[in-house]
Order: sequence, then structure tokens, then C-alpha cells
Amino acid sequence: MKYVALYIFSVVLVNYGFSSFPGYEWFWSIVVGTVFITRDFCQRAIGHWCVAAMAVAGVLSYFMADPYVAIASVAAFAVAEVADWVVYSLLKRPLADRILISSAIATPLDTVVFLSILGLLTPSLIGLQIASKMLAAVVIWAMLRFMVKES
Repeated sequence: MKYVALYIFSVVLVNYGFSSFPGYEWFWSIVVGTVFITRDFCQRAIGHWCVAAMAVAGVLSYFMADPYVAIASVAAFAVAEVADWVVYSLLKRPLADRILISSAIATPLDTVVFLSILGLLTPSLIGLQIASKMLAAVVIWAMLRFMVKES
């Protein structure tokens, strides 16, 4: 359950950051990569019930951050989660590979939806968010591959 709590916290933190610190979207676009790390571990812990954790994070964000940011976050997550679900359900590859492939598909979708809704769709923010999320995915992929080799 610690990964579920960490995931919820990271979503609320990033949404609060986007809401409360205008002009620092570049920083929060980098930090958002941590959300993808915690989501992958949350998903591993509770499977597709991770959607319920996102709903909790969305409700908390709605009251603790700008409701508009919370709505953008939930919409982006929904699109990314569908892409993840398809990859996780259809591919019969090792977990590490599914994480990397699903991130490569979901990351650009999530980024474009979130930034579009907020009116922040700029090449630099798109690049920062995609890069931070993919860096997180590559780190998880490498850790899982290393753990499999050690077993």
C-alpha cells in the first residue's frame, strides 16, 4: 500500500505545483516523471485498481490545487491508462519491457492531453515532460532487468 500512497501523493504534489507556482511549469514538467515511476509501482501492487488511486488523487487535487489542473490531470491519466492497459493486456513480454513500451506510447498522449487542457502546449514543456517521464521509465526498465538477471 505504500506505493499507492506514494502515487497519490506524487499526483497531488505535481498538480499543486502546476497550480500554485505559475512560471515554474518547466520545473513541474520535470518532476512529473516521478508520477510515472510511482504509477508503475502502484499498478504492480494493485493492478488496474490503480485507476481508483488516480480518482482519489484527482479528488484531492480538485480541493488542494486548481480544479482545472485536477481535471486536466485526470483526463490525461485516463488516456494514458487506456494505452497502458492495451499494452499490459496484449503483450506477453516481461514486465520491464511492458513498462518501457507502455511508457513510450502513453507518455506523449498524457503530455499532450494535460498541457493542451491547461493551454501550456509548448515545444519546451512537451519535450521536458516526455523526457522526464521516459527517463523514469528507462530507470524502472533497467532496474527490473537487473533484478531479473540477479535472480
